[in-house]
Amino acid sequence: MPHLGLDLVLLVSAGALFASTLAAVTGFGGAAVLLPVLVVAFGTRNAVPILTVAQLVGNLSRVGFNRRELDFRVVSWFSLGAVPFGVLGGLLFATAPLGALTRLLGVFLLLTVVWRRLRPETGNRPPLRSFALIGAGASFLSALLGSVGPLMAPFFLAYGLVKGAYIGTEALSTVVMHVTKLIVYRGAAVLPGSSVAVGLALGPLMVAGSWLGKRLVDRLPERVFVALIELTLVVAGLLFLVRG
Repeated sequence: MPHLGLDLVLLVSAGALFASTLAAVTGFGGAAVLLPVLVVAFGTRNAVPILTVAQLVGNLSRVGFNRRELDFRVVSWFSLGAVPFGVLGGLLFATAPLGALTRLLGVFLLLTVVWRRLRPETGNRPPLRSFALIGAGASFLSALLGSVGPLMAPFFLAYGLVKGAYIGTEALSTVVMHVTKLIVYRGAAVLPGSSVAVGLALGPLMVAGSWLGKRLVDRLPERVFVALIELTLVVAGLLFLVRG
């Protein structure tokens, strides 16, 4: 683990606070902001495990701040698929070619926003049991890519979760994924103690960002909240498509 100068310490700290605030408002996006910063500071090999630890702390804080609005049925079904496929993804973490897959995710996100805007208002929503499949796909890809919050968001929104219910339920589902990944990373010797220490050191900043984001979400009208998420999906999709 490299020794950081003051400039990198400030960069990582600012990145963690901003990433956590963004994730607390939109439910995702924090990893996309924080991961490049961690790569610059610690290198690619250490960045994903550090990100996973920091994201675990951030998501736990979002669960706490939105605890009264959680949908535990969604989390339960999500976990049925997330745990076994998170283990599989974690085992493949070191060898899988990810560039083409990342671009495919970018196309999916852009098409999702187009579909949400053009689809007829039928009132249909994903059946509760479908979250087992959503959890399987999301957890598998999360173990490989670091985070797939943008991929999960359309399904939680389509189910009818918004604002605190969406943020908290998505966060608790993500906690299940992160715990599974950490166990596998640790068993595969890709989670050194130094990575855990750095991730935990970022914890207070992640909690502070979650608190700030919760204050912002409580003041946003529902339509503005959904529009903000769709805009973030478009940005994430374009970045995935261009950068791979």
